[in-house]
Amino acid sequence: MSTSEEITREIRAQARELLESGQVSCIIGYEVGSRGRARPAFVHDADDVERLIWGPDCVHNLTVYLHDFKKPRKRGEEPPHVAVVVKPCDSRAINVLLAEQQIERERVFIIGVACEGVQGRGDPSRSPNLAARCIRCGDRVPVVYDVLLGEPPEVPPAEDDYADLARIGEMPPAERLAFWLHQFDRCIRCYACRQVCPGCYCTTCMFERDDGLWVDIGIEVPQKYMFHLGRALHLAGRCAECNECERVCPMGLPLSLLNRRLAREVETLFGYRAGREVALSPLLFELGEEGSPI
Repeated sequence: MSTSEEITREIRAQARELLESGQVSCIIGYEVGSRGRARPAFVHDADDVERLIWGPDCVHNLTVYLHDFKKPRKRGEEPPHVAVVVKPCDSRAINVLLAEQQIERERVFIIGVACEGVQGRGDPSRSPNLAARCIRCGDRVPVVYDVLLGEPPEVPPAEDDYADLARIGEMPPAERLAFWLHQFDRCIRCYACRQVCPGCYCTTCMFERDDGLWVDIGIEVPQKYMFHLGRALHLAGRCAECNECERVCPMGLPLSLLNRRLAREVETLFGYRAGREVALSPLLFELGEEGSPI
């Protein structure tokens, strides 16, 4: 198993090679922030690659920043080529974006990292204290990459991906509704969940309009209820389950319960898990009698 220091050196060496050769104009990776924790980094000069790091607190899904590089920086130029550091869960978001033609594969160099999990608000009795998504995750190698750094670690089998949904599913309907209304009532409509999601890339979000008939920017419970359920439905069959929305929520809303409930339904009905391969969600198609898209 490779150490964080070894992977850090490999990331820096790969970044230097890509920037010096002109193959990419920017490396999207991690650096140490002012508070001593990892944060997203954007390195444009080979002399700055020593900023790049790797460690258990590299929790961010950096693929969301690929949307910022889809357009030319200047009129008449081509969109830039960039490199991005991805964990296994992040790489599934790459496949979703490729299937939806939001990024061009030839313009993105993918630096995949074999991952044994990152730190988070998982079970504190575990050592190390893995993020909940890592306890559930059975992937230790990205599903897509141009170069793979580190060696796949030997880890115990992942727990049942959907075991934590059982408690909610067993509630009587009225109790389940009360649970979610309480959660939505705590939402402050900061949109952090939307901003951090690679799958939320609409230029104008329908949930942030002030002239909507059914949905508007109000902060009463019905509007917040509509926002979260609508966003979850928009991500059905598309969510890569990186759990960034729940991680960044300042109110601690259990948003992954919504997204993963729909992911379970899609997997049960279609045998499809978003991001495992470059394929559109079957929810985007309507099949005819012969099973062909119509």
